[in-house]
Amino acid sequence: MVSKLTDFGNKNTFVYHIEHPRGTFAYVDPEFPSSGELTVKSDVYSFGIIVLQLLTGKPPLNIAADVEDAIKGHSLHLIIDDSAGKWPFVQAVQLANLGLRCAQIHRRKRANLESEWKLLESLMKAASLSVSPRFKSQLDDKGIPSYFICPIFQEVMKDPHIAADGYTYEAEAIKAWLESGHHTSPMTNLPLPHPELTPNYALRSVIQEWLLKHP
Repeated sequence: MVSKLTDFGNKNTFVYHIEHPRGTFAYVDPEFPSSGELTVKSDVYSFGIIVLQLLTGKPPLNIAADVEDAIKGHSLHLIIDDSAGKWPFVQAVQLANLGLRCAQIHRRKRANLESEWKLLESLMKAASLSVSPRFKSQLDDKGIPSYFICPIFQEVMKDPHIAADGYTYEAEAIKAWLESGHHTSPMTNLPLPHPELTPNYALRSVIQEWLLKHP
């Protein structure tokens, strides 16, 4: 649980022209050989590759193609690295798609991380719900009970409903998940025995009472 900084190359300006690049091939902007320029979007590409590695545990070469094929073949769950614990599947899909948007071959198609920041924050919040208490106390700065948070929307639930996987979701979120053709749990990716949802009145009452005390 300690971050490491490594292999940070030799670029520190917005656009950097260089004739003799130093860096690890698999992380280098694919447009660099033809343009001779390293830009912010070059860093976005490297970030995307690292994201996909964190998700899958695979080596960086051709990792974007492997993840894209897995998503298209509905087999992403087969290549997710669970050595650090179980990934909530809906967040794993979001992270995979973010990594792929960052790791586009052409710079103009790569993600703008400023506009993606809300997604990154929601993924971080989701991760904080499953870490050890000493880390959770640092991440959960608003003091909101974790079971108040919808696993999909990552917001306090207003209309919590229990799905067949036993997890509680915001009604709008889980209904949209099911109506988009999914027949699996957003949390485990296992098949749902049925699509019925049960209102969680007890949790809704607790949330409403808590909100009155913490406006």
